[in-house]
Amino acid sequence: MNNDTLQCKVNGVQRCGKFGLMLLLMIALPASAAGANNMFRQGSMELAVLGGSGNAFNKRYFVIGASVGYYVLDGLGIGMTYENWSGDGPGITKYSPYAQYVFYQASTVKPYVGGFYRHTAVDGLPSLKSIGGRGGVYIAASPNAYAGLGMVHEVYLDCQQTIYATCSDTYADISLIFSF
Repeated sequence: MNNDTLQCKVNGVQRCGKFGLMLLLMIALPASAAGANNMFRQGSMELAVLGGSGNAFNKRYFVIGASVGYYVLDGLGIGMTYENWSGDGPGITKYSPYAQYVFYQASTVKPYVGGFYRHTAVDGLPSLKSIGGRGGVYIAASPNAYAGLGMVHEVYLDCQQTIYATCSDTYADISLIFSF
């Protein structure tokens, strides 16, 4: 399950058009430092809606999904991501619990590190399990939103190279997250 390109990928999904929108939002919606600092505090929740395209098995896919997270301590969030890949190839479904720590004490640019476990079900093929790490920065876009820019490295634990082109992947981690 290798994407052909490393740029413009969010959680392994190509989203080149969303990057321009994210930059526009960062410029157009200046952040309030007081409101933005509360986003990663204990008890806060975040929601992300995923959409875009991806490549797997030399096929193009439409990807849709969602992610929800909860901050159990100041800066320490846990959550779950779901993705559904549909297209010309076999159907793909991904479930991914994650944990991340955001250095929330920083001003408007907040570094983050995290890890995840992912279960990927592929129609007609053995399921894949993977683990990965991510790191980068969140930049305040508004009092309740942050744009993220970082890198992800994912390793497939039970990968069969006779079926899959590669057993690890490194890609950009670009996100726009909202808190409520």
